[in-house]
Amino acid sequence: MAAPVPGKTLGIVALVVAFFASLIGIILGFVAKSQSKKAGVRNTPATVAIVLGFVFLAIQIIVGIVLIVTFGSLVALCGDLGPGTHIVDGVAYTCG
Repeated sequence: MAAPVPGKTLGIVALVVAFFASLIGIILGFVAKSQSKKAGVRNTPATVAIVLGFVFLAIQIIVGIVLIVTFGSLVALCGDLGPGTHIVDGVAYTCG
């Protein structure tokens, strides 16, 4: 029976976690990669977790910026229009 590869299980966990919590997946990926590197073996799941974690983190940051800008413009529009329901360019906005 072959000896288990140090960090391999943590690399797989990092890969799964990277899909849901990218920053934690990145951290776990680096820890798993470090464990495997000390043992002198490659850890492909950890490497993939790191790459995917950074990609997903970038996407989350971009989506966050878009949402903040969109929400900010809606708040500014309601600030200009005042409370009530307003129709601007065929779109109804309800400002509270």
